[in-house]
Amino acid sequence: MADETSGAGTSPDDVAARSPEFVQSLERGLAVIRAFDSERPSLTLSDVAREASLSRASARRFLHTLVELGYVATDGREFSLRPAVLDLGHAYLSSLTLPEIATVHLQELSEQVGESSSVAVLDGADIVYVARVATRRIMSAAIRVGTRFPAYATSMGRAILAHAEPAVLDAYLAATELEPLTSRTITKQRDLRAELVRVREQGWALVDQELEEGLRSVAAPLRDGTGRVVAAVNVSAPVRRGEIAEILEYLLPPLLKAAAAIEADLARMR
Repeated sequence: MADETSGAGTSPDDVAARSPEFVQSLERGLAVIRAFDSERPSLTLSDVAREASLSRASARRFLHTLVELGYVATDGREFSLRPAVLDLGHAYLSSLTLPEIATVHLQELSEQVGESSSVAVLDGADIVYVARVATRRIMSAAIRVGTRFPAYATSMGRAILAHAEPAVLDAYLAATELEPLTSRTITKQRDLRAELVRVREQGWALVDQELEEGLRSVAAPLRDGTGRVVAAVNVSAPVRRGEIAEILEYLLPPLLKAAAAIEADLARMR
Protein backbone atom coordinates (compact mmCIF):
# COMPACT_ATOMS: atom_id res chain seq x y z
CA MET A 1 0.00 0.00 0.00
CA ALA A 2 1.36 3.42 -0.96
CA ASP A 3 2.20 5.96 1.77
CA GLU A 4 -0.77 8.33 1.91
CA THR A 5 1.61 11.23 2.41
CA SER A 6 3.59 10.51 -0.76
CA GLY A 7 1.99 13.24 -2.85
CA ALA A 8 1.17 15.82 -0.20
CA GLY A 9 2.49 19.27 -1.12
CA THR A 10 4.78 17.80 -3.81
CA SER A 11 4.51 18.33 -7.54
CA PRO A 12 5.11 15.45 -10.02
CA ASP A 13 8.22 17.30 -11.29
CA ASP A 14 9.64 17.47 -7.75
CA VAL A 15 9.09 13.74 -7.24
CA ALA A 16 10.67 12.85 -10.59
CA ALA A 17 13.76 14.93 -9.82
CA ARG A 18 14.47 13.27 -6.51
CA SER A 19 17.00 10.57 -5.82
CA PRO A 20 15.73 7.00 -5.40
CA GLU A 21 17.21 7.17 -1.88
CA PHE A 22 14.99 10.13 -0.94
CA VAL A 23 12.96 9.33 2.21
CA GLN A 24 9.72 11.22 1.90
CA SER A 25 8.43 10.35 5.36
CA LEU A 26 11.45 12.13 6.84
CA GLU A 27 10.65 15.18 4.71
CA ARG A 28 7.09 15.16 6.07
CA GLY A 29 8.27 14.82 9.66
CA LEU A 30 10.55 17.84 9.26
CA ALA A 31 7.67 19.75 7.67
CA VAL A 32 5.69 19.14 10.86
CA ILE A 33 8.49 20.65 12.96
CA ARG A 34 8.80 23.63 10.61
CA ALA A 35 5.07 24.32 10.94
CA PHE A 36 5.81 25.93 14.32
CA ASP A 37 7.42 29.35 14.61
CA SER A 38 7.50 32.40 16.88
CA GLU A 39 4.10 33.55 15.64
CA ARG A 40 2.59 30.06 15.92
CA PRO A 41 4.18 28.40 18.96
CA SER A 42 1.11 26.24 19.58
CA LEU A 43 -0.93 24.52 16.88
CA THR A 44 -3.88 22.14 16.73
CA LEU A 45 -3.76 18.95 14.71
CA SER A 46 -5.72 20.64 11.93
CA ASP A 47 -3.31 23.59 11.95
CA VAL A 48 -0.29 21.29 11.58
CA ALA A 49 -1.94 19.26 8.81
CA ARG A 50 -2.68 22.45 6.88
CA GLU A 51 0.74 24.06 7.37
CA ALA A 52 2.63 20.87 6.53
CA SER A 53 0.32 19.92 3.62
CA LEU A 54 -0.58 16.60 5.23
CA SER A 55 -3.75 14.67 5.86
CA ARG A 56 -5.01 14.80 9.45
CA ALA A 57 -4.20 11.09 9.86
CA SER A 58 -0.60 11.56 8.73
CA ALA A 59 -0.13 14.70 10.81
CA ARG A 60 -1.44 12.84 13.86
CA ARG A 61 1.07 10.00 13.42
CA PHE A 62 4.00 12.37 12.97
CA LEU A 63 2.98 14.53 15.93
CA HIS A 64 2.54 11.64 18.32
CA THR A 65 5.85 10.14 17.19
CA LEU A 66 7.52 13.48 17.97
CA VAL A 67 5.75 13.58 21.33
CA GLU A 68 7.13 10.14 22.23
CA LEU A 69 10.61 11.19 21.15
CA GLY A 70 10.43 14.28 23.35
CA TYR A 71 10.50 16.90 20.60
CA VAL A 72 6.85 17.96 20.88
CA ALA A 73 4.54 18.55 23.84
CA THR A 74 0.74 18.39 23.86
CA ASP A 75 -2.07 19.25 26.24
CA GLY A 76 -4.44 16.94 24.40
CA ARG A 77 -5.66 19.62 22.00
CA GLU A 78 -2.70 21.77 20.98
CA PHE A 79 0.89 20.86 20.22
CA SER A 80 4.11 22.84 20.76
CA LEU A 81 7.81 22.26 20.31
CA ARG A 82 9.97 21.28 23.27
CA PRO A 83 13.55 22.49 23.89
CA ALA A 84 14.85 19.11 22.73
CA VAL A 85 14.43 20.26 19.10
CA LEU A 86 17.51 22.44 19.66
CA ASP A 87 19.54 19.24 19.81
CA LEU A 88 18.83 18.74 16.11
CA GLY A 89 20.93 21.77 15.28
CA HIS A 90 23.53 21.44 18.01
CA ALA A 91 25.93 19.28 16.03
CA TYR A 92 25.93 21.82 13.20
CA LEU A 93 26.33 24.85 15.44
CA SER A 94 29.02 23.22 17.57
CA SER A 95 31.09 22.61 14.43
CA LEU A 96 31.00 26.28 13.39
CA THR A 97 33.63 28.88 14.18
CA LEU A 98 32.97 32.43 15.33
CA PRO A 99 33.54 33.87 11.81
CA GLU A 100 31.11 31.40 10.26
CA ILE A 101 28.45 32.16 12.85
CA ALA A 102 28.95 35.91 12.62
CA THR A 103 29.06 36.32 8.85
CA VAL A 104 25.38 35.68 8.18
CA HIS A 105 24.44 38.26 10.81
CA LEU A 106 26.98 40.75 9.45
CA GLN A 107 25.45 40.39 6.01
CA GLU A 108 21.99 41.16 7.35
CA LEU A 109 23.32 44.09 9.37
CA SER A 110 25.21 45.63 6.45
CA GLU A 111 22.22 45.25 4.14
CA GLN A 112 20.01 46.97 6.68
CA VAL A 113 22.22 49.98 7.41
CA GLY A 114 24.15 50.23 4.16
CA GLU A 115 27.54 50.27 5.90
CA SER A 116 30.43 47.85 6.43
CA SER A 117 30.35 45.61 9.50
CA SER A 118 33.00 43.45 11.14
CA VAL A 119 33.84 41.12 14.01
CA ALA A 120 37.25 41.21 15.72
CA VAL A 121 39.02 39.55 18.63
CA LEU A 122 41.74 40.88 20.90
CA ASP A 123 45.24 39.58 20.21
CA GLY A 124 47.92 41.16 22.34
CA ALA A 125 47.77 44.92 21.90
CA ASP A 126 45.70 44.72 18.73
CA ILE A 127 42.32 43.70 17.47
CA VAL A 128 42.33 41.22 14.60
CA TYR A 129 39.46 41.11 12.11
CA VAL A 130 38.01 37.61 11.89
CA ALA A 131 34.86 38.35 9.85
CA ARG A 132 33.87 41.26 7.66
CA VAL A 133 31.20 42.36 5.20
CA ALA A 134 32.26 45.48 3.30
CA THR A 135 29.88 47.73 1.40
CA ARG A 136 32.51 50.26 0.37
CA ARG A 137 36.09 51.21 1.12
CA ILE A 138 35.99 53.93 3.76
CA MET A 139 39.56 53.80 5.08
CA SER A 140 42.86 54.57 3.40
CA ALA A 141 44.01 51.08 4.38
CA ALA A 142 42.09 48.13 2.99
CA ILE A 143 40.43 46.11 5.73
CA ARG A 144 40.09 42.35 5.37
CA VAL A 145 40.08 39.28 7.57
CA GLY A 146 43.43 39.28 9.37
CA THR A 147 43.82 43.08 9.44
CA ARG A 148 45.16 44.40 12.75
CA PHE A 149 44.66 47.77 14.45
CA PRO A 150 45.66 49.08 17.89
CA ALA A 151 42.83 48.10 20.22
CA TYR A 152 42.84 51.34 22.22
CA ALA A 153 41.87 53.43 19.17
CA THR A 154 39.09 51.21 17.83
CA SER A 155 35.48 50.74 18.83
CA MET A 156 35.79 46.95 18.87
CA GLY A 157 38.97 47.10 20.91
CA ARG A 158 37.30 49.29 23.50
CA ALA A 159 34.19 47.12 23.57
CA ILE A 160 36.42 44.18 24.51
CA LEU A 161 38.82 46.01 26.84
CA ALA A 162 35.92 47.54 28.76
CA HIS A 163 35.03 44.06 30.00
CA ALA A 164 38.57 42.86 30.73
CA GLU A 165 39.54 41.88 34.26
CA PRO A 166 41.36 44.73 36.06
CA ALA A 167 44.66 42.85 36.04
CA VAL A 168 44.35 42.15 32.33
CA LEU A 169 43.60 45.80 31.58
CA ASP A 170 46.50 46.95 33.77
CA ALA A 171 48.87 44.64 31.90
CA TYR A 172 47.54 45.84 28.55
CA LEU A 173 48.06 49.49 29.43
CA ALA A 174 51.49 48.84 30.88
CA ALA A 175 52.62 47.20 27.66
CA THR A 176 50.91 49.56 25.19
CA GLU A 177 52.02 53.00 24.10
CA LEU A 178 48.96 55.12 23.32
CA GLU A 179 50.20 56.82 20.19
CA PRO A 180 48.15 59.57 18.48
CA LEU A 181 46.88 58.08 15.24
CA THR A 182 44.89 61.26 14.58
CA SER A 183 44.53 64.54 16.44
CA ARG A 184 41.50 63.03 18.20
CA THR A 185 43.06 59.81 19.52
CA ILE A 186 42.94 59.32 23.29
CA THR A 187 46.58 59.11 24.39
CA LYS A 188 46.38 59.37 28.19
CA GLN A 189 45.75 56.28 30.29
CA ARG A 190 43.38 58.03 32.69
CA ASP A 191 41.25 59.25 29.79
CA LEU A 192 41.15 55.82 28.20
CA ARG A 193 40.22 54.20 31.51
CA ALA A 194 37.38 56.70 31.94
CA GLU A 195 36.17 55.96 28.42
CA LEU A 196 36.25 52.21 29.07
CA VAL A 197 34.14 52.67 32.19
CA ARG A 198 31.58 54.55 30.10
CA VAL A 199 31.63 51.84 27.44
CA ARG A 200 31.07 49.10 30.02
CA GLU A 201 28.16 50.99 31.59
CA GLN A 202 26.37 51.85 28.35
CA GLY A 203 27.06 48.53 26.62
CA TRP A 204 28.63 49.88 23.42
CA ALA A 205 31.61 51.90 22.22
CA LEU A 206 31.83 54.84 19.83
CA VAL A 207 35.09 55.98 18.24
CA ASP A 208 34.95 59.32 16.46
CA GLN A 209 37.85 59.77 14.02
CA GLU A 210 40.46 58.41 16.45
CA LEU A 211 41.69 55.66 14.15
CA GLU A 212 41.39 57.64 10.92
CA GLU A 213 40.09 61.10 10.10
CA GLY A 214 36.63 61.05 8.58
CA LEU A 215 35.66 57.68 10.04
CA ARG A 216 33.34 56.84 12.91
CA SER A 217 32.51 53.40 14.23
CA VAL A 218 30.26 51.94 16.90
CA ALA A 219 30.78 48.50 18.44
CA ALA A 220 29.18 46.08 20.89
CA PRO A 221 30.83 43.25 22.84
CA LEU A 222 30.12 39.62 22.00
CA ARG A 223 29.77 37.09 24.83
CA ASP A 224 30.05 33.34 24.58
CA GLY A 225 27.77 30.87 26.32
CA THR A 226 29.50 31.47 29.66
CA GLY A 227 28.95 35.23 29.52
CA ARG A 228 32.61 35.98 28.81
CA VAL A 229 33.36 38.71 26.27
CA VAL A 230 35.32 37.01 23.49
CA ALA A 231 34.98 39.44 20.58
CA ALA A 232 33.17 42.52 19.36
CA VAL A 233 31.04 43.50 16.37
CA ASN A 234 30.98 46.94 14.78
CA VAL A 235 29.58 49.13 12.05
CA SER A 236 31.71 51.86 10.47
CA ALA A 237 30.42 54.96 8.71
CA PRO A 238 31.97 58.05 7.15
CA VAL A 239 31.58 61.37 8.95
CA ARG A 240 29.52 62.69 6.05
CA ARG A 241 26.80 60.21 7.04
CA GLY A 242 25.66 62.73 9.67
CA GLU A 243 26.17 63.98 13.18
CA ILE A 244 27.04 61.52 15.94
CA ALA A 245 23.50 61.53 17.34
CA GLU A 246 22.08 60.75 13.91
CA ILE A 247 24.55 57.95 13.30
CA LEU A 248 23.83 56.38 16.66
CA GLU A 249 20.09 56.61 16.14
CA TYR A 250 20.38 54.81 12.81
CA LEU A 251 23.19 52.34 13.46
CA LEU A 252 23.08 51.41 17.15
CA PRO A 253 19.74 49.53 17.36
CA PRO A 254 20.52 47.22 14.39
CA LEU A 255 24.04 46.71 15.73
CA LEU A 256 22.81 45.65 19.16
CA LYS A 257 20.24 43.35 17.55
CA ALA A 258 22.97 41.69 15.46
CA ALA A 259 25.17 41.32 18.54
CA ALA A 260 22.35 39.61 20.42
CA ALA A 261 21.76 37.23 17.50
CA ILE A 262 25.44 36.29 17.30
CA GLU A 263 25.57 35.75 21.06
CA ALA A 264 22.50 33.51 20.89
CA ASP A 265 24.23 31.31 18.30
CA LEU A 266 27.44 31.27 20.33
CA ALA A 267 25.48 30.13 23.39
CA ARG A 268 24.10 27.16 21.43
CA MET A 269 27.65 26.01 20.71
CA ARG A 270 28.25 25.06 24.34
